[in-house]
Amino acid sequence: MEEYGLILIKLVAGFIGLWAMTRLLGKKEISALTPFDFISAVILGDLVGETIYEKEHTVLMLLFTLAVWTILSITFEKITLRLPKLRKPLEGEPEILIRDGKMDMGKLRKNKLDFEQLRMMLRAKDTFSVSEVAYAIYETNGSLSILKKAQYEPATREDLLVPVSESVLPKSVIEDGIVQRGTLDRLGHDEEWLAKELRKLGYNGPQSVAYAEITEEGELAVISSVSH
Repeated sequence: MEEYGLILIKLVAGFIGLWAMTRLLGKKEISALTPFDFISAVILGDLVGETIYEKEHTVLMLLFTLAVWTILSITFEKITLRLPKLRKPLEGEPEILIRDGKMDMGKLRKNKLDFEQLRMMLRAKDTFSVSEVAYAIYETNGSLSILKKAQYEPATREDLLVPVSESVLPKSVIEDGIVQRGTLDRLGHDEEWLAKELRKLGYNGPQSVAYAEITEEGELAVISSVSH
């Protein structure tokens, strides 16, 4: 029974300590957590859990652990707030993956993203075609913020009384200069057709294209890369 009583005391102390720590550090939505915030929370949970169930770890040790972690977290927050120059190296900064409708391949590779991951994040934003995006910003918490091109803003076809056809997912045919031959075959096209369409748009070949897809209208949409 003595052991259960000790665990109860530690649990109560840990609960109160975590509550106080949360109040001191301020509210933050889970979606706004940076990778460091998430890892920090996981480590803190492990520290508290080990302290609660280990006999040799006293309540004072538990409170000491919470106090030190709180001081470190607050100090880190103060440093990043008061010294903006350190904010970027310590917390990172948002990366513009698509700028003015053009893909920045360097930023895409830097953040270890491929086109399938990018399309997945765009779909989470109800955007099923890369060609609709004017700006895409990869935030420090791993989320993607987008600004659509003006012509793709919501409420267009229905407001203009344009007949609405069945929606079809766009299919990528070029990724980082590489032709997706399987997709072309499934769409009933070949590389000769692709080269012809690219020339119409002013491109010499797929090697000069960052990304290209067949839209739901059956047209070729090309996203060029940002020149550095």
